[in-house]
Amino acid sequence: MGVEQVRPVVAGLLSAIVGYASSFTLVLAGLQAVGATSSQAASGLLVTCLGIGVAGTVLTLRHRIPIAIAWSTPGAALLVGAGPPAGGFPTAVGAFLVCAALTVTAGLVPWLARLIGAIPKPVAGAMLAGILVPLCTAPVQALVDVPTLAVPVIATWAVLLRYARGWAVPGALVTAVVAITLTTDHTGLAVATLRPTLTWNVPTLDVGALVGLALPLFLVTMAGQNVPGAAVLAAYGYRVPLRPALVTTGLVSAAGALAGGHQVNLAAITAALTAGPEAHPDPARRWPATLALAGGQLMLGLGAGAATTLVLLSPPVLVIAVAGLALLPALGTSLSNAVADPGMLLPAVVTFVVTASGVAVLGIGAAFWGLLAGLAAWLVTRRRRILADAAAMAR
Repeated sequence: MGVEQVRPVVAGLLSAIVGYASSFTLVLAGLQAVGATSSQAASGLLVTCLGIGVAGTVLTLRHRIPIAIAWSTPGAALLVGAGPPAGGFPTAVGAFLVCAALTVTAGLVPWLARLIGAIPKPVAGAMLAGILVPLCTAPVQALVDVPTLAVPVIATWAVLLRYARGWAVPGALVTAVVAITLTTDHTGLAVATLRPTLTWNVPTLDVGALVGLALPLFLVTMAGQNVPGAAVLAAYGYRVPLRPALVTTGLVSAAGALAGGHQVNLAAITAALTAGPEAHPDPARRWPATLALAGGQLMLGLGAGAATTLVLLSPPVLVIAVAGLALLPALGTSLSNAVADPGMLLPAVVTFVVTASGVAVLGIGAAFWGLLAGLAAWLVTRRRRILADAAAMAR
């Protein structure tokens, strides 16, 4: 096998490692935040990796283009801030199922996807930024709470950010693993806790969770993953089969929800590794990269038990701190989108403030209220601008 044939495989495996290492702690923290036990969280991580592998393989072989699949990173961030719903984890699983159903519907009903796309970009960016802010401040809190662990992690991240940017977050994670191993008594751990197992859940439906969890999860996944993921593929000259991708990822997510998985979708960041010239000079020969990505995620998923054990051994603030470092670029992009249009500054600020407040009203989380408040502010300011323009024309 020549070098050119190996390049897509290397690119795919690298994207799998980077994508997993940069945010698996966030996925586990998100699942545990909505009520999952350690075994349920490990099952959720495992089944999400399996879903990435299945959906990526099916779509790539069907369309012969590098369609990279990932878990919903902004969705996991949303779960961390949402907290446990009234009915516990079974209610969260019910919300995951509804989110998956909405994704399938968006693929089957074209106008629904267009409706989501019609949400003003500054409002969507501000909502995501409001979700990410508490997570991205976790490294600062970790410096205060566990300085002996946080300082080496952040220092490693900073050094690699300067000299090997793509390895900054994985390097910080490795440093955290070493620090936890050296400072934690883990002699009582059973080997059984390291084995990958699926834990099945019976979902329950709750109106508050559907509005406050399922709908925001669907919106942030569409706005933060599927739309950018399609844009990345289009930027490299591929015609994106968005509707089949939404239906496939929605069905896979629905199956995975029963074992605790939150959502799989088009990859946005790692898609650039598998769809770009780094994978292969010829765009028509880059699709094996996403098959390698799918295979890599399947192998990494088998380590879900060990990954969950690592999270249990570490101080919670340190886990969130590593995830927060990984999400800093996403926060920067979200804030940039939020303030890009001067005419949309007030709606974006309203969205950001309400979402970042973390308040829950009627059992519905802040992300939904932030979106609602931002859209209301947009309609008000838009009407004022229309009236002002009409008055100016009448003079």
